[in-house]
Amino acid sequence: MPDSPLLTAAAVAVIALAVAAVVGVGLKVLRSFRELGTDAERATYHTLHAASQAGQHLRRGLNPAGAAKASRQLRALLGCEALAITDTAGVLAWDGAAEDLKPRLMDLAAGVLSGGHTAVLRAGSPSGPDAVDATGGPLAAVIAPVRAGTRVVGAVAAFAPTAGAGLVRATTEVADWVAAQVELAELDASRTLLMEAEVRALRAQISPHFIYNSLNAIASFINTDPARARELVVEFADFTRYSFRRHGDFTTLAEELRCIDRYLLLERARFGERVQVSLRVAPEVLSTVIPFLSLQPLVENAVRHGLEAKEGPGHISITANDAGAFAEVTIEDDGVGMDPAQLQAVLAGHADGDHVGLRNVDARLRQVYGNDHGLVIETAPGEGTLITMRVPKSQPGHDA
Repeated sequence: MPDSPLLTAAAVAVIALAVAAVVGVGLKVLRSFRELGTDAERATYHTLHAASQAGQHLRRGLNPAGAAKASRQLRALLGCEALAITDTAGVLAWDGAAEDLKPRLMDLAAGVLSGGHTAVLRAGSPSGPDAVDATGGPLAAVIAPVRAGTRVVGAVAAFAPTAGAGLVRATTEVADWVAAQVELAELDASRTLLMEAEVRALRAQISPHFIYNSLNAIASFINTDPARARELVVEFADFTRYSFRRHGDFTTLAEELRCIDRYLLLERARFGERVQVSLRVAPEVLSTVIPFLSLQPLVENAVRHGLEAKEGPGHISITANDAGAFAEVTIEDDGVGMDPAQLQAVLAGHADGDHVGLRNVDARLRQVYGNDHGLVIETAPGEGTLITMRVPKSQPGHDA
């Protein structure tokens, strides 16, 4: 069979070509999956990606560290030779060529910062930036104001060989985008200040009635049981130290429960056996971060408005359970309860005076975690009150 070697070689060649074709098709398919499709789709992706990356660095407003990182992304977005970001006092960041111009930038941007209008400085003109790129060619500049509301808080300056209409529009849009990030940062700061004000309101609520009643209870034991009085003084000091601390908007569930234990110890010194408490806590949720002073006001509400007005002994049950991605805390009392319509008015801020703690905690939870995470309260006259609070167990942005 003299032809068999030829047939074998042909068969091998055919198989090799087939394998090559399959591999080629496979690589093309895989490449198509990795690619984003059309040129327009890829351009859109890169634009949005750059904006997203820059936005992360401007979340705390205009500051040198964030502006320096954002300027790299924004320069790539505009495709210019250099990009600078300023506030009203000085240059925060410079990325790219012609950095020797940096000391003069605030003079060039003075009119923009004072008047709030975009300036175009042509290359080679008397008012131009007098800067060159890496090849020695002259650079033009577009300087656009960054406005937060009605205030000019800074500027974005882009440098390129020519300052055409496209670069002017793009730089103005980037400056407006930076302004939006600044306004969001200011909004976050305002929300933080609001939270701090609400915590101060809670502390003010604690001061007049609880401190007075606790000191009276301690005084009643000085002559009859000095050891008990000393113990209560220590607990009172620990409670007030925690309640009036000046650092942090968040704490752990374990710390808040310790605060509640001291609070109830002081209240039991006043009410005796009229206040009975049961506690059931899953150990895995003890490290969960929660807003500072978010549980103690709920327990205080149960004592003051639930049990104090009730005849005979009352019971408070506190539970903390692991509910998957959430820690679920409930505070239940068998006190006098309240009318649901009155409760709605309290939570809406339409009722002054009593139950300010409930409204305050509900508002802070919604502010921090969203409207789906407000207090869930079940109550009726004579039926007691059940309050449920659910917070995420994972909160990367919150430190206790």
